Amino acid sequence: MPALLAVSRAIDAVTGFIGYHIRWLILAAVLVSTVNAIIRKTFDISSNAWLELQWLLFGAVFMLAAAYALQRNAHVRIDVVSSHLSKRTREWIDLIGHIVMLLPFVLIMIWLGGPFFWESFRDGEVSSNAGGLAVWPSKFFVLAGFVLLLLQMVSETIKRGAYLTGDLKEPEPEPTHGLTPHDLGVNGEQPK
Repeated sequence: MPALLAVSRAIDAVTGFIGYHIRWLILAAVLVSTVNAIIRKTFDISSNAWLELQWLLFGAVFMLAAAYALQRNAHVRIDVVSSHLSKRTREWIDLIGHIVMLLPFVLIMIWLGGPFFWESFRDGEVSSNAGGLAVWPSKFFVLAGFVLLLLQMVSETIKRGAYLTGDLKEPEPEPTHGLTPHDLGVNGEQPK
């Protein structure tokens, strides 16, 4: 198990690095959108390339941050139900869900996404819009996003197995808004 946990830590480090730094693409998308709007309104000039660049940046963030969301447990779940279950039951649900639902989906998307990207790259596919950009980068981000998601799913599966066998202690919940549980009073209110 120590070797598997080392693999999990390495995957987590890569996912964390990408997830943390991908946020700058959101700023880039906002800046591109702002500049595009200013140029369009001021000079009455527009280009499809600006719009496609915004879509590309947003798509890159969405696809590359999916693994980070899985790592940080920030994905959508039904808390009304899961909050009433024991921690061990939730770990089992996560483990089974990762293997039975997420793994097949991600493998299919990688299997289909590889040729989808490669054909576009090989053919030098360009947008059909006038002044449009190359299409293959957006297809690459689809493939890269699912590869990262697969790696993070492997890491999460290793951690869930280690939690269930007692080889890994469950981490403390992350504080919200910069407060630690110690900073909060007994009833959850902020101390005065």
